[in-house]
Amino acid sequence: MALRLTTYSYGSPRRRGEGLRLGCTRYSVRGVPRGEYAARNIWDVWLPTLAPSRELLAWARRKGVERGENWREFERRYRREMETTDARQVIRTLAQIAKRTPISIGCYCRGPHCHRFILERIIRSAAENGF
Repeated sequence: MALRLTTYSYGSPRRRGEGLRLGCTRYSVRGVPRGEYAARNIWDVWLPTLAPSRELLAWARRKGVERGENWREFERRYRREMETTDARQVIRTLAQIAKRTPISIGCYCRGPHCHRFILERIIRSAAENGF
């Protein structure tokens, strides 16, 4: 069964069939009233449980994750955070949901160095192997 899972950047136009938008960032969007997140293509549901920790985000800002070795270290640390019980249970749930209905995971980032791409791989792995 194909997983119906995609990624998006906050504010990007919705794509046909992308389904429920899940915001997976640590911090909420500033300056946007809560009732307008979906209308502004930010998210339908906010899941900060799947975001990198404050400590990991601070480390990434200090080090810069654009360099290969820092990106690999960021990914290793993020994956470790996603193995905690709360995150792991949400990931397993999303893996099962994505088998039945489309969902999209979003973040502020526009470039290739974004945790949402790691999270997408983790969810796909959970769907196949049980994470």
